[in-house]
Amino acid sequence: MPAFPEWRVTPGLSDYDASVRAMEAHVAAMIAGEAAERIWLVEHPPVITAGTSSDDSDMREPGRFPLVTTGRGGKLTYHGPGQRVVYPMLDLGARGRDVRAYVAALETWAIAALAEFGVAAFPHEAGTGIWVKDGAGLAKIGAIGVRVRRWISFHGLSINVSTDLSHFSAIVPCGIAEHGVTRLADLARGISMDDLDEALRKQLPAMLDGMGVVHQAAI
Repeated sequence: MPAFPEWRVTPGLSDYDASVRAMEAHVAAMIAGEAAERIWLVEHPPVITAGTSSDDSDMREPGRFPLVTTGRGGKLTYHGPGQRVVYPMLDLGARGRDVRAYVAALETWAIAALAEFGVAAFPHEAGTGIWVKDGAGLAKIGAIGVRVRRWISFHGLSINVSTDLSHFSAIVPCGIAEHGVTRLADLARGISMDDLDEALRKQLPAMLDGMGVVHQAAI
């Protein structure tokens, strides 16, 4: 039975390429049995990341932000200041070996955390991720894109907290043009990144239990 994952928050802005290298190194160490599971929370400078299903036609403003091709699933995604990015490096081999169930657990985790602030989020057939209803209709507040190597997960989840939403105009976010994007700051006034982190931390045991494994100890 896995021990409870390490919870790590890196302050400031973390370079995207350097973060991917750090994840790769940690995953390799986990595969070798030399490292434990980790939940890593970061914030990135403005960057567009292209997943394995990306389409060049979804790039509306080429050159506006750096573009990085990455091995996660999904299409084009924006990361930037004011957005919480969560990288769970978990042993799915010990947690059910079901990638779809894992993605659903990430959605449920984010939805439960947002509910702490009275935000009614939900999954939607429009696409993987976390959705809400705002004044303009259906809008995405969080994106999910994962990669699994030897049953170890990496990449993960992003939630818009105080993100500059105008930056999303550089792309068709996640390939979905018919719906908008939103942020926590516009749905629950006065909520900080630290507040979201605490809500995610509080809801993490339920997320892990939902994957079919009872954790050994609470945070």
